[in-house]
Amino acid sequence: MRKQKHEALEPVLTGQPVIPVIVVERARDAVPLARALAAGGLPAVEITLRTPDALDAIRLIEDEVKEAIVGAGTVLNARQYDKAVAAGAKFIVSPGTTQELLDAAADSDVPMLPGAATPSEVMAMLEEGYRYLKFFPAEQSGGVAYLKSISSPLPQARFCPTGGITLKNARDYLSLPNVVCIGGSWVAPKDRIEAGDWAAITALARETLALRE
Repeated sequence: MRKQKHEALEPVLTGQPVIPVIVVERARDAVPLARALAAGGLPAVEITLRTPDALDAIRLIEDEVKEAIVGAGTVLNARQYDKAVAAGAKFIVSPGTTQELLDAAADSDVPMLPGAATPSEVMAMLEEGYRYLKFFPAEQSGGVAYLKSISSPLPQARFCPTGGITLKNARDYLSLPNVVCIGGSWVAPKDRIEAGDWAAITALARETLALRE
């Protein structure tokens, strides 16, 4: 069952070099934002559960933007997991991992990208059957050098690093063999969202998509 879930998550992570990590303050911005990112080649987007409008944003994107693949981020417990799934999230992302989250994931058809930052945490997730992991906060936890150092003893693990990554250092992460994609917020800056400058966000998405060319 867990292998099947990973197979569902794999195309999301391998389909684009960067998963936009978005804080949606106003639900009305969700649909045009998702459309702008998809138009730029980034259909998968992580909406973090950090605002009161986050679940509504996920619901609106799932209902109205058929080309998008919407996930929920900053999921910290089973209640949030269930609410995100009910809103239409197609994948779940957590900055860390608890037994409560593992149990919620086991009971759900929606796959989870669990967080792991230390060798012990990575080993524990591998034992649970998780190959794809979130590495957060990436820069503050050692960044590229750290991920490179654990690639040899833990080659089975593949990471989506998030935290402190920008367009300037994105290629350094993507060049690592154990990095499947990265999470980034620069693709949809807060000021561009507030201004409704969807064309600028589409342009940033296209620029980001070119990171693997």
